[in-house]
Amino acid sequence: MKSKPYMLATDLDGTLVGDKEALHKLLRYFDKKIYDIALIYITGRHYASALSLIESEALPMPDVLISDVGTSIYMTKSTVEDKDWTKKMQTDWQPDLVEEIASQITALTKQLLPDNGRISFTTQSGKAPVIQLEKALIVNNVSHKLIFSSNRDVDILPRNSGKGEALTYVLEKYSCASVNVLVAGDSGNDIEMLSLGHPSVIVGNAQDELSSLEVHPQLYRSVQKYAGGIHEAWMHFYDE
Repeated sequence: MKSKPYMLATDLDGTLVGDKEALHKLLRYFDKKIYDIALIYITGRHYASALSLIESEALPMPDVLISDVGTSIYMTKSTVEDKDWTKKMQTDWQPDLVEEIASQITALTKQLLPDNGRISFTTQSGKAPVIQLEKALIVNNVSHKLIFSSNRDVDILPRNSGKGEALTYVLEKYSCASVNVLVAGDSGNDIEMLSLGHPSVIVGNAQDELSSLEVHPQLYRSVQKYAGGIHEAWMHFYDE
């Protein structure tokens, strides 16, 4: 991956995936470029679920898969997990205590996940239970990062995790220093990576929670939706 001069770092559901015609058009466009483009998928899905989506949508296998809202990193060509990142995620992480505290908030419904690298919930009650949970975690001195997205998804992560932290780590460790990046997202758990200062796109179908992001020359708001928005932004930044 260090030899590839361009990179697309994109969320999956609601960003790269959602419009098959636009997706196929984007992939054909990339295939015609004379330069190589590295792919990083950055998703809230767990690893097996992400692989299932890649297969069902006939997506190209990425160079790197960042799963579980930035708590796991896999080099997908060899299906090898980045052990250094995994070790970092385990530092000061107390999933059992997070679950114990959250169990007292009835408006939160726990998601079933294959491991406890992150603890996730859904809610139909807006921000109130999220604020309650955050306060309880702080009062109990629980090291964590809380991300609320799509007005329903609540992710409690290790303190140094998240999509932005994971992407920064991958760029520093695996990419060439001069790589030209486009970051793409559509919801609240993408805010950190969209705010890193790299050329980035908020696709046209994005959640309202991204409307509060400050205007920035490197942050493009596309008219087109899903992969069409990525295509539009790529043309804007790299193929005008």
